[in-house]
Amino acid sequence: MHPRIEDYALIGDEQTAALVGRDGSIDWLCLPRFDSGACFARLLGDENNGNWRIAPLGADTCTRRAYRPDTLVLDTEWQTPDGTARVTDLMPQRERAPDVVRIVEGVSGRVTVHSTLRLRFDYGTIIPWMRKSGGHRVAVAGPDSVWLRSEPAVRTWGQDFSTHSEFTVEQGERVAFVLTWHPSHEPRPPLVDPYDALRVSVTDWQRWAARCRYQGPYRDAVVRSLITLKALTYRPTGGIVAAATTSLPEELGGVRNWDYRYCWLRDATLTLSALVNAGYHNEAEAWRDWLLRAVAGDPADLQIMYGVAGERRLPEFELPWLAGFAGSAPVRIGNSAVNQLQLDVYGEVMDSLWLARRTGLSPKPHMWSLQAVLLEWLRAQWRQPDEGLWEVRGGRRHFVHSKVMVWVAADRAVRTLEEHPEMPGDLEGWRALRDDVHQDVCEKGYDPERNTFTQSYGSRELDAALLLIPRAGFLPPDDPRVIGTVDAVRTELGHDGFLRRYDTSGAAVDGLPGDEGAFLACSFWLADALHLTGRTEEAKELFDRLVGLTNDVGLLSEEYDPVAGRQLGNFPQAFSHIGLVNTALALFGTDAAG
Repeated sequence: MHPRIEDYALIGDEQTAALVGRDGSIDWLCLPRFDSGACFARLLGDENNGNWRIAPLGADTCTRRAYRPDTLVLDTEWQTPDGTARVTDLMPQRERAPDVVRIVEGVSGRVTVHSTLRLRFDYGTIIPWMRKSGGHRVAVAGPDSVWLRSEPAVRTWGQDFSTHSEFTVEQGERVAFVLTWHPSHEPRPPLVDPYDALRVSVTDWQRWAARCRYQGPYRDAVVRSLITLKALTYRPTGGIVAAATTSLPEELGGVRNWDYRYCWLRDATLTLSALVNAGYHNEAEAWRDWLLRAVAGDPADLQIMYGVAGERRLPEFELPWLAGFAGSAPVRIGNSAVNQLQLDVYGEVMDSLWLARRTGLSPKPHMWSLQAVLLEWLRAQWRQPDEGLWEVRGGRRHFVHSKVMVWVAADRAVRTLEEHPEMPGDLEGWRALRDDVHQDVCEKGYDPERNTFTQSYGSRELDAALLLIPRAGFLPPDDPRVIGTVDAVRTELGHDGFLRRYDTSGAAVDGLPGDEGAFLACSFWLADALHLTGRTEEAKELFDRLVGLTNDVGLLSEEYDPVAGRQLGNFPQAFSHIGLVNTALALFGTDAAG
């Protein structure tokens, strides 16, 4: 049986990440970056596409597993008739090269453990040449080289294009494996002491988690979400990828499979808010600085997403040799939505930089001039249709959320000048733009018969992004149009108490066949909207249900199927965990955040 998405846990070194299954198998790992080719791609295929499994001989799934408290260090245990063994998995902070450390420890009895390493570079297609060198097994194929060693050395052999090891551990005995990647034209990097790496990793993660200011209910879930956001951060640049994976399906067996190993501007404000309010100003500044570098240049060239270092070209193609997760094809690399026009991202950028200024992040001298240029471009272009927040592939429309975010861009510019009159800018002109957009949305994007805003001008469809109207400040929460919109969205897009993004039936909007699950970030937005409109107890009940969807180690994917009771979409999903943090802060007050 193919593992479920929620059967995986995450380890990482803030430059890439691996997914570890309940069976002790690492089924996904891209080296050296999040968006590099995978050397383990069983997640999207089978064992022949690469994996690394360590488990007791003959054992299946583990008996229990958990992260060490407030860390990204994973302990997995198996109880067998012969005793109990534990595997501890981590990726230590790298200095030069990425390492995967796996430490096997005997807990009781005498347990025989087997390791099977199948390296398959370039997303599961390339079998490397293996050789021995000074106690290591060395794999080389083109630009990639991987070194494997164990401490102490154990019996190891090659068989069926795989590297096998087998040994026994008794109580207190340990065997550590270290897998290290480096460019094949460079010498082997310095060796990592696996036990020192474990000690330092636990200390560093717990020290980082202790900085969290939130002390309210569900603190463990909030801290786990923040650790996950940290793990999805590309440390050299501060960019935060949407997820560690590509092509985990939004519908099992369907085609809604996308590459999420990039940085989306739509996440900017909510990400910044979560980091700042939880007490992580350094990370917030790094994200803000990544944002400024990524969007620099001609405003007409602003993209909806970028690579982890701000790369602009993310061409989309398919990998036909991978069958897809649970047969969900195609598997896609890259994302052609990068070329779409989404007017909302201009509002996201303006809102994030406004928030950065108001929350006391260190000033950047060029920030305001960039914002002014962005707004001037928006003033000339805002009346055109776009593809909208959800990157639809069914044609451009006048999406209401996009126009609301245009209003946000103008509003934040006006408020900045009102608070800092010494700064240059067309205050009156931007006020007029703000008023024009507001009037346009209220006249063309609102259905008075149903007392709700709609997904796009002239349509009857709804969109969960409309729930952000009061949060953005476009209308106050007690406005009857806001309350009506919250109720309509909840009724028409509700799915067993959770929320879909929009109605996918007929594929008229997004141009795609099939369906998708309840979108978890939107369900957190519903809890926020219920709270803002005075229904706090209902919001808390929904939040409790959402937290209950996390898997056994506290992780969330993008979506959830209430009928099948399983997670869907790329995993773990930053947008979902950002929603969890922000909703906890909203529901339980600033007092809970120190």
